[in-house]
Amino acid sequence: MRVPQQGFPRQLRLLNAGDFSHVFEQADLKVHGKGMMALVRLSTRGHPRLGLVVSKKNVKRAVDRNRFKRLVRESVRLRQDYLPSVDIVVLARRGVQDIDNDTLHRQLHGMWKRLQRDAQAVIAAPTPKRDT
Repeated sequence: MRVPQQGFPRQLRLLNAGDFSHVFEQADLKVHGKGMMALVRLSTRGHPRLGLVVSKKNVKRAVDRNRFKRLVRESVRLRQDYLPSVDIVVLARRGVQDIDNDTLHRQLHGMWKRLQRDAQAVIAAPTPKRDT
C-alpha cells in the first residue's frame, strides 16, 4: 500500500468552470450525506478530482465554509488511492455548519464507501444501445 501524498495538488482539483459544468450537466451518480451532496462523473484520468461548492446562502460564516472545505479536502486526500477515477463536486447544504468534525468525518467516509460501490456498479453495467 502506498502512503498518500501530504499535499492536495492541482491534479486532484477541479480547476475551472468547464470542469464543474461537465459534472453538473452529466452526473453519473449522486451520493447524499447529512448536510451535503456529491455529484459524480466518471473519468479516465486514473485519479479522483474534487470541486467544492459552499455558498454564503447555505453557510453564512466564512469560518464555517472554510472548515467544511478543509475537512472535505483532507478526507479526499487521505482516500485518494481508494477512490475510483471520478470527478466529484461536493455541495454544502444548510445546516452543515452545525455538524461537528467527527460526525462530518464519518459522513464523508460513508459517502466515499457508497461512491466506490455505486461507481463499480455503473462501470460494470452494460451500456444501453440507442436507436439511431
